[in-house]
Amino acid sequence: MHPALFLLLLCPATPHRRRALLPVALLVWLLRAVPALGQQAPARPVPPSPDFSLEQCLQYALSNQPLIRQARLDEQTNEADIRIGLAGWLPQVNLTGNAQHYFQLPFTVFPNEQGQQVPRQIGLRNTSTFSLAGTQALYNNEVWLALRSARPSRVLYRQITQTAQTNVVADVSKAFFDVLLSQRQLGVYQADITRLQRALKDARARYDAGVSDKIDFKQAEISLNTSLAARKQVAESIKAKTAFLKQLMGLPNEQALQLRYDTLRLEQDALADTTLGVNPTNRLEYQQLQTEKALQAAQIGYYRWAFLPALSAYGNYNTVFQNNEFSRLYSRRFPSSFAGVQLALPVFTGTRRLQNLRRARLLDERLDEDLVATRNLITTEYEQALATYKGYFADYQLGKRNLALSQEVYDVVNLQYREGIKPYLDVLVAQTTLRTAQLNYYVALFQVLSSKVDLQRARGELPINY
Repeated sequence: MHPALFLLLLCPATPHRRRALLPVALLVWLLRAVPALGQQAPARPVPPSPDFSLEQCLQYALSNQPLIRQARLDEQTNEADIRIGLAGWLPQVNLTGNAQHYFQLPFTVFPNEQGQQVPRQIGLRNTSTFSLAGTQALYNNEVWLALRSARPSRVLYRQITQTAQTNVVADVSKAFFDVLLSQRQLGVYQADITRLQRALKDARARYDAGVSDKIDFKQAEISLNTSLAARKQVAESIKAKTAFLKQLMGLPNEQALQLRYDTLRLEQDALADTTLGVNPTNRLEYQQLQTEKALQAAQIGYYRWAFLPALSAYGNYNTVFQNNEFSRLYSRRFPSSFAGVQLALPVFTGTRRLQNLRRARLLDERLDEDLVATRNLITTEYEQALATYKGYFADYQLGKRNLALSQEVYDVVNLQYREGIKPYLDVLVAQTTLRTAQLNYYVALFQVLSSKVDLQRARGELPINY
């Protein structure tokens, strides 16, 4: 039970005692509520499992990336600004009160019976006034601008948030593929080291048996050391790339991160339709400029119609208390009330309105030029992204074929070496070729995936809903 309620229940049923304890109970309630107010901000969710697929990485980033959180806060701030501007359409009501005491009553000059001007003191020494005044805007150019700008302003900030989401999706996807590439490279080097260790052991045994000279196992040892050094470099790079991915996701650095993926699905995802064109209106950059033109149109309308008068209605209710004795000041009141309509017409503003109107129209023309430049830029970006994707996809297809051929060559040469037909140098060359083919294949695969992200982004089709 709440302590304030418990305090009221324990007090006697006497009404005046309960009224006396009511402020105390309210104070207790406020003291308990204040700490709770500081704990309203929810903590960022931490996934229970460290395994992340690409979709889960994007979901987490879209919820926790600081840039996206800032963009959403900007949306809320803009909404507050809109409501502040639209508040001018609502009635504005003010209540004022004052009390004053005259040590000397003011003098007023009145004519007497002879027509002479004689000063006289009038009024009462104690006066208190309460006034309730209200105004209602019927037409005002300022609040009309706020009304016309509300919708495009909301759209603009929503587009800014979507732009931030698009950037995060693109960056997180590329970083995800970059980490996967290093992990696959690490696997290639690990498999290569296993083969070299086995080859080194066989070459050493052949040398000890007098079948071959020491050149074979020396070459095997050199290749093994080279692969060990390369594996160490790749293993260290994975740590740095994983930290960068965590930063892009907004994931705490102490949180474990293990990537989960399906190679077959990645190969399927690498395919993209290159016959589609590009529509600049799908790009958020172009849409933002169109929204800015809508806001600029509202600004032009504001200056164009700024010569119109502002019309408002007002009302006032006053209550005056007067008495020479302060203890009886509020014993009698003298009310008064009135209502009216006010018209304010700007007669001459030093051509400021015309200059502002001219400036607003020039800014609108500049936005038109921005639209043309952005359309050309989008077309260029698309052509570059398309060319890059096609080039990487061709490398990927050749790399996949070379990988299959290199594996077949290595298997045959290794078998022939074991049968004494081929020298160890041929095995070493085939093994190096296989390792290079594997590395080239994975590099090409993840380059295709990254370039597909750029291609989708250039088209304005990169999904941001996960």
